[in-house]
Amino acid sequence: MGSLTRLIVILSILAAITLKSNSQYLLPITKHEPTNQFYTTLNIGSATKSPVNLLLDLGTNLTWLNCRKLKSVSSLRLVTCQSSTCKSIPGNGCAGKSCLYKQPNPLGLIPDVTGRVVQDRVSISTTDGGKFLTPVSVPRFTFSCAGEKALHGLPPPVAGVLALSPGSSSFTRQVTSAFNVIPKFSLCLPSSGTGHFYIAGVHYFIPPFNNSSFPIPMIFTPIRGVDSGDYLLNVLNIYVGGTPLSLKPNLLNGGAKLSTVVPYTVLHTDIYNALAESFTLKAKAMGISKVPSVAPFKHCFDASTAGKKLTGPNVPVIEIGLPGRIGEVKWGFYGANTMVKVKETVMCLAFIDGGKKPKDLMVIGTHQVQDHMLEFDFSRTVLAFSESLLLQNTSCSTWPSQK
Repeated sequence: MGSLTRLIVILSILAAITLKSNSQYLLPITKHEPTNQFYTTLNIGSATKSPVNLLLDLGTNLTWLNCRKLKSVSSLRLVTCQSSTCKSIPGNGCAGKSCLYKQPNPLGLIPDVTGRVVQDRVSISTTDGGKFLTPVSVPRFTFSCAGEKALHGLPPPVAGVLALSPGSSSFTRQVTSAFNVIPKFSLCLPSSGTGHFYIAGVHYFIPPFNNSSFPIPMIFTPIRGVDSGDYLLNVLNIYVGGTPLSLKPNLLNGGAKLSTVVPYTVLHTDIYNALAESFTLKAKAMGISKVPSVAPFKHCFDASTAGKKLTGPNVPVIEIGLPGRIGEVKWGFYGANTMVKVKETVMCLAFIDGGKKPKDLMVIGTHQVQDHMLEFDFSRTVLAFSESLLLQNTSCSTWPSQK
């Protein structure tokens, strides 16, 4: 091989590596307003593509849907019980030669969901410079077919659940493995409009952060619980208006679980009471009047007595202290994420008292993380999060135009 030929080969390899590293995939996120649940839309099928709406769930290990919602099932391939695909799914089962998978319903309204494991083509979009490119496909996307009863409690437009757990069979893991790209995904949940769901995201096209020279500033903290299928954050402190809460020793040791199906952050009673008491005292000092509670919220206020800012009602800021690279970092939540309007002039503290013996001491809900960019990076086992995009007069609802 001549020197020129070797140079061409090396440059071609480098170009391919660069192309792979910059490949990223984008899906829309839609908020179902009546239920405050979030879903994305996938195109499933080889010959006939079916757009299917699937609920986003960080706790589901294998995507499942009611396959009767597909336009055609002719391209579905049953996964056999003895196949390597079936054996690679933790907790798999068998019905004759068919592979089965059983997992909890994310909303907990019905018993566990059991379905036959199948494969089919799934199509998603790649992005470059904010433009849509030709859709690409995962030819053998593995998921399971569940019955009609499994949809009970899910928003009406939704036909199933998209698996976003850390497990190897999740949707994001399958996509990053198929395209050999960095194993990470990012969510930007919208308060309205269309949000962003990136896989292997490199640049997030949300003005003004729409080019490599002006990226979204991100803060990093470790994720734990990945081996057990959860995304847990180590909580060091909770602050209200800059003052740390006084809590019993070890009450924060359980950490905070991230969820995309719990609408409002749920707290152990002792944490909730300390947070609500501190918030109410500081709100009163700002001239914000308390009013009777409105279920399911326990602490409500007269919205007309609070000022307005880019980040929503001008109320005390709530912050979670987390371990960072060189010390504690703070994740701040402003009025748009801490308050919910329940009546024309009534707003309530958007946190729920989870009782004295909850399964998890803290579960961070979707209302708190709307209009924040969240990046789950498996290569480093870290969560990167932005401050509220409202601080920059932008939001998750800015969608790149198709050209």
